[in-house]
Amino acid sequence: MFKTIKNALKTPDVRKRLWYTLILIVVFRLGCWITVPGVNSIALNDAMSNTNGFAGLIDMISGGAFSRFSVFAMSISPYITASIVIQLLAMIIPSLERLTKEGGEEGRQKINRYTKILTIILALVEAFGVYLSYRSAGIFVDQSFLTGALVVTGLVAGTSVLMWLGDQITNKGIGNGISLLIFIGIVSKLPNGITTLWDLIMPIIDQTTRARAFNTTGLLTAIGIVVGALVLVAGVVFVQQAERRVPVQYSKKVVGRKMVGAQSTHIPLKLAMAGVMPVIFASSFMTFPAMIIQIFVPDITNQTGFLAGLYNFSIATSTSNVGIGYSIANAIVYLLLIIGFTFFYTYATFNPAEVSNNIKKNGGFIPGIRAGKPTTEYLTSIISKLTMFGGLFLAVIAILPMLLRFTNLNIAFGGTSILIVVGVALETVQQLESQLAMRHYKGFLE
Repeated sequence: MFKTIKNALKTPDVRKRLWYTLILIVVFRLGCWITVPGVNSIALNDAMSNTNGFAGLIDMISGGAFSRFSVFAMSISPYITASIVIQLLAMIIPSLERLTKEGGEEGRQKINRYTKILTIILALVEAFGVYLSYRSAGIFVDQSFLTGALVVTGLVAGTSVLMWLGDQITNKGIGNGISLLIFIGIVSKLPNGITTLWDLIMPIIDQTTRARAFNTTGLLTAIGIVVGALVLVAGVVFVQQAERRVPVQYSKKVVGRKMVGAQSTHIPLKLAMAGVMPVIFASSFMTFPAMIIQIFVPDITNQTGFLAGLYNFSIATSTSNVGIGYSIANAIVYLLLIIGFTFFYTYATFNPAEVSNNIKKNGGFIPGIRAGKPTTEYLTSIISKLTMFGGLFLAVIAILPMLLRFTNLNIAFGGTSILIVVGVALETVQQLESQLAMRHYKGFLE
């Protein structure tokens, strides 16, 4: 990876793309500190001292912008939701499906346009919901219509700017613009994690003088956290890069006036074909009820009953202050949702029957497997096993760090964060390698 970055810096065109991306990242981080107009900064610190549920998820991917109520507070979450909705609609609407598979560059641009329009609509709804949720908290200068319009407009404008920044990084930078913005938002919380580890090793023993003392137990705990994080990262890298190669043999055939010889190739099937999307799906699904309830019942945290129980169950993904019963139930449902979404997303992107038909049309076959239905069943069997393992792995990675919430530790990085950071880092390195390859740069894979 480091050699790839070094070689990229030596290539003028790629170096320009890197600098362009860096400038846009700086713009993104500066925007995270620009507060939305109409916000009372003094009351904001008290209201945002603890973000849970859906707010905690947004605050994680926005790099703390939500807790500061900046113009980038909603981050790129409306765009992610819009992309998911468009993908789901493409599976049930034939015209969208044809546009996705057969539309080419023009079809891709139309899908991108539809996604952006839906993003603005969802951003308006989410911004209005956020305003209603925090209006009773007193963080706005007043409750007039003008103040509400300023807040909603500022939040929607911030999401629109982030969408534009992501497009610019994708087209003129190093690629993966939206993913890279989420990556930067999560990594920006790394100093908080380092501070937490330092407080474990050298805790404050006198609040008046801020004196510190060495703690052996804290040192061992910090070492355990670092080692555990490294093991998690290594496991994510291994699973993300692992693949099952299904051999395919193509027989001799006549092409024009020439006889093309037999060829051997393989179908690479990723172990984690769905990537981190099932975790994002499951997190959004679990925290969505809390967001809706908080919009209509702002003081839900002080109430009891069915809605309060549903709210506590929903936010248990991001906090341990709701009781161990809610947390256990939430973890079980969360695990099942991740596995379910893993199967759903995998089969939505990989169709064994379609792959089997393509192999058969091109005169190919899998050694030992008859062409047609037996090939489809064979591929389905392999995909099912890989998907089950990948789904369980994603669920374990996402749930294990939740156990730390039952301790006094406040670690900045959770399982979802590690999955996103490692996945985006690997994709970015691959983007750099492909750009170097297109410029005929030699030796970067040695």
